[in-house]
Amino acid sequence: MTASENGKYLSSDFWLQTTITYGYIVLWIFLSALVIMVNKYVLAYAGFPFPIALTLSHMAFCSAIAFVLIRTGFVAPVNMDSRTYCRNVLPIAALFSGTLWLGNAAYLYLSVAFIQMLKATMPVTVFLVGVLLGTERYTLLYALNMAVVAVGVATASYGELNFNLVGVVFQVGSIVTESFRLCLIQLLLQASGIKLNPVTTLYYVAPACFAFLCVPFAFLELPRIMHTDTNSNEEVGFPVPWLLISAVSAFALNMSVFLLIGRSSALTMNVAGVIKDWLLILLSVMLYQSPVGSLQIFGYSIAFGGVCWYNYQKLKSVQSSPQQPAPSDLENKPLLSDTSDVNKS
Repeated sequence: MTASENGKYLSSDFWLQTTITYGYIVLWIFLSALVIMVNKYVLAYAGFPFPIALTLSHMAFCSAIAFVLIRTGFVAPVNMDSRTYCRNVLPIAALFSGTLWLGNAAYLYLSVAFIQMLKATMPVTVFLVGVLLGTERYTLLYALNMAVVAVGVATASYGELNFNLVGVVFQVGSIVTESFRLCLIQLLLQASGIKLNPVTTLYYVAPACFAFLCVPFAFLELPRIMHTDTNSNEEVGFPVPWLLISAVSAFALNMSVFLLIGRSSALTMNVAGVIKDWLLILLSVMLYQSPVGSLQIFGYSIAFGGVCWYNYQKLKSVQSSPQQPAPSDLENKPLLSDTSDVNKS
């Protein structure tokens, strides 16, 4: 093969791999948006106001699929003794259960657009929890950066036309539990050298999440479901097709992350996350007629700028200290991903 032919081959292979990578990114953005928009529809418009039950259906579906994939040999299992499982995995599963439950409950009260704006506080919360648990180092620059994000989100909240305190409490609770989960991943899993891909993560975590969620479900939602026929004030439906679409989409979202591992950099994923957030705000306005005021856009733009600057600073620190995990959007990762693997370029 001549040098010219070899160059053409390498060039065509480069463009093929680049096309595949960006195809996976588009798939991830699509699935992320699909999961959120379908969950909003099921909970707020399809007559199924049961966020715990919705989350239980996701965990049951993911547990079953992961069990089949591992037991049939499609995915290699990870050896883990019961002591390691109880000490390192169960606490994270408990937090993840809270994240999903509270996050889904927020869709009953808030628009998708406003929820995405509130999620901009995730870096602030992760930073504060990280400082508390020792996974982050406090610096004045980061603190000022977090203050900018907080001011932006506060402005967006003030401009929210359909502000609901209950929904905000649910969403903030989801963000807090997720922040603790992400920090505990570093403390309990990465420090122990435990490596879980999305399938093995679902295999170990989803059944535990299901068990944890059964407790609040039995007290908060099951009685309502059992007595809906006698409660004339609450019309409840069981949109089975939409519940199935939601569960399949949630599983596919985790698998899309699996496809992206090793193919994209942290910077690429953060840019994709930004596109996804703005897309969701647009879809919320278009599909659900969510009112978004100019003050909200102004506030979110401030928070957005703060988050971008924070990610830029973190990426710079990662380049100088490769052992530190790079920042990544909440929904970029599978349930218990090792962030260094997800963001490996």
